[in-house]
Amino acid sequence: MDIETDFSEIPKYSGDISIFWFRRDLRIEDNTAFTEALRSKQTILPIFIFDSCILNELPENDARVSFIHKTILQLKKSLMDSGSDILCIKGDPLVIWPKLMEHYTIKSVFTNKDYEPYAIDRDRKIKELLKENNIAFHGYKDQVIFEENDILKGNKEPYTVFTPYKNKWLDTFKDLAPLTIANPNLNNLIKLTFPSLSLEDIGFKESSIAVKDYNLSQLSQYGSKRDFPSADVGSYLGPHLRFGTIGIRQLIQETKEEDAVFLSELIWREFFMQILYHFPHVVTENFRPKYNGIQWRNNKEDFNLWCQGKTGYPMVDAGMRQLNKTGYMHNRVRMVTAGFLCKHLLIDWRWGETYFAEKLLDYELSSNNGNWQWAAGTGCDAAPYFRIFNPHSQLKKFDKDFHYIRKWIPEFDSLEYPAPMVDHKMARERALEAYKSGIQND
Repeated sequence: MDIETDFSEIPKYSGDISIFWFRRDLRIEDNTAFTEALRSKQTILPIFIFDSCILNELPENDARVSFIHKTILQLKKSLMDSGSDILCIKGDPLVIWPKLMEHYTIKSVFTNKDYEPYAIDRDRKIKELLKENNIAFHGYKDQVIFEENDILKGNKEPYTVFTPYKNKWLDTFKDLAPLTIANPNLNNLIKLTFPSLSLEDIGFKESSIAVKDYNLSQLSQYGSKRDFPSADVGSYLGPHLRFGTIGIRQLIQETKEEDAVFLSELIWREFFMQILYHFPHVVTENFRPKYNGIQWRNNKEDFNLWCQGKTGYPMVDAGMRQLNKTGYMHNRVRMVTAGFLCKHLLIDWRWGETYFAEKLLDYELSSNNGNWQWAAGTGCDAAPYFRIFNPHSQLKKFDKDFHYIRKWIPEFDSLEYPAPMVDHKMARERALEAYKSGIQND
């Protein structure tokens, strides 16, 4: 159902209600705001908004939208089993909320916080709208253990280097009360049934790419094998954390002491989230302005070869082909492919960041941006600009028997596979010169 139409097909409710707004928390258990809403003893209407401000920027077969839609159907079934349902609407939230206020007598709204710039601005406007109508807005921390101002330096400024942030995070975590997983009582959910929205109703088609189930069974091997792409010891948690099909508290509970390397990756996620919050200019600009003078080559033909996985550098090409076909890419390979684009081809990190944002199933603005700026040397706690990965050395070290390479490059052993598009030594010297001459005084 499009928001341009009226609400005539949506059942009304005679009494007062409160609304729980599902967003990046598509689950019932271990959902902070949902639990708090149900504890309020009010009649709760769960809703989900297919936000057209976001969807209008995506291709019609976007795999992430298919995953969200499938997850919403699963949520709907779970809620219907308890005698309730979820109201799903597509449209601009700033248009939808006045319609909801006309249709229902709303006393309060419960939701979990989102820390991305668009979400912050959207929530600010909706909170003001609700306040004008004497409706309380309750936002809760849910997708992180520590949010933007929980982990600060002694002078109350945000950390911009990961290791001291991580140390403070771990010290603070030790002092927390034991994490609890809430299993809410669903008795006071609204007893109504709502029409379903198909993928076609929201303007999309089923994607051929599917989100994998997450797997925590190999976490004990993560620290020792995570750099070897053929070992495939990753958890595939990214999309599930991104859209909240698993709660961070449950995940931390299942992370044992020997899984310290994996826990460190979760802390990186929160580090980049607080960087994005405190330094929102990073979305479009270098974190460090001194790198604004870099003269990128930005050759479109070179960029297209990189996108297609036809650079002649096997680890780069295998990674890009894995990404294009599955929506996933191994973390070590992400570093190699990103470094190659920025340093070997001298193409602006923003080009690569945008391409990954379109393709990655686990795309998260803060992490994607932070990692691309790390690879380019322009970000906080970045790899120094003179650190330039040699893709051949990376291949020998992490896939010496070519298991990963042959999986994604079937023509690798034939004359069909292209020669390297650029000489490593020449590209390295060119990059060093471009960075040296482009550095500006802070």
